[in-house]
Amino acid sequence: MAAMPGHTATQKPYTIYLSNNFVGNDWRQQMERVANVAVNKGPLKGRVDLKIENAENTVQAQINSLNNIIRQKPAAILIDASSAEALNPTIKKACDAGIIVVSFDQTVSAECAYKMHSDFDIMANNQAEWMASILGGKGKVFMDRGLAGAPISEQFEKNFGAVLKKYPGIEIVGYFNGNYAAGPEQEGVASLLAAHPEVDGIFSQGYGTGAIKALQNADRPMVPIVAAAFNGTGVTCAETKGAKCWLGANPPSLSAEAIKLAVDILDTGKKPADTTVLFNSPGLTTDMVDAKYAPNSSAVKIELGKTVFPDLAPGLSLPVSPSWVEITPKEASGT
Repeated sequence: MAAMPGHTATQKPYTIYLSNNFVGNDWRQQMERVANVAVNKGPLKGRVDLKIENAENTVQAQINSLNNIIRQKPAAILIDASSAEALNPTIKKACDAGIIVVSFDQTVSAECAYKMHSDFDIMANNQAEWMASILGGKGKVFMDRGLAGAPISEQFEKNFGAVLKKYPGIEIVGYFNGNYAAGPEQEGVASLLAAHPEVDGIFSQGYGTGAIKALQNADRPMVPIVAAAFNGTGVTCAETKGAKCWLGANPPSLSAEAIKLAVDILDTGKKPADTTVLFNSPGLTTDMVDAKYAPNSSAVKIELGKTVFPDLAPGLSLPVSPSWVEITPKEASGT
């Protein structure tokens, strides 16, 4: 492989640490697997000595871990952060030592760090516009508030609501807290169905499968659903008669994108003009005809065995691979 500018094939690989504060869900585990795969194939092969440090799920534990990492003097540190603010003094210490810092997913506010995350505003707006168009601007909907206190949950609810205000014929008749888990989502939707027998659409911030199950258990007609792009959600949408779904993607491959950004900066010495890098990943939809209703997003069709995979874990997040390296669904799922 030809060396990138500023780095020769005979030079040692860059030592890059990935600091992660939480591994208790499928997304974070996939994020780490994808990072490990990405540095062993494609343009990053042989370029990076990647070390992953998982801190306990507290701010102080991640600060302590980062201080230890800084003492190792790596070329770059990637951070999935426990706090947007509390890590800043430690991050400044890393920047002052000449270490490239890229925060991704849950990002920090430190000025010297790069921030890389999905554009949740566009994702939420697309989902709400799709729902409003599918309903013809009229109907009753249930709204997921996500996880109480989580900034991204509040961001989604705010954006959903702002779009729906443009459609006075759409009424939010009930709210539930899905907590990014199928069980609480199913319980929340079931409770709302008992109080509001008529519903025309459901906004989920999580799996969507709990909402579908609640509708089936209540013997209610299937209604359009927006949810996150999990493999199990896509499979359920494909296999459920009458289901119409739009799934918004927040790919765990952000870890690989963060590594590539750090390597590009280290190779060239050139830093991006903006420290914030936003990703607008394609959504997944049951019907490509409906894709036109999400005006600011590309889309791929939900197809069994092609874009969603019945033989792989339901918690697998889609899409699994960046555009510049081929990571297979099995590699991303660890099977």
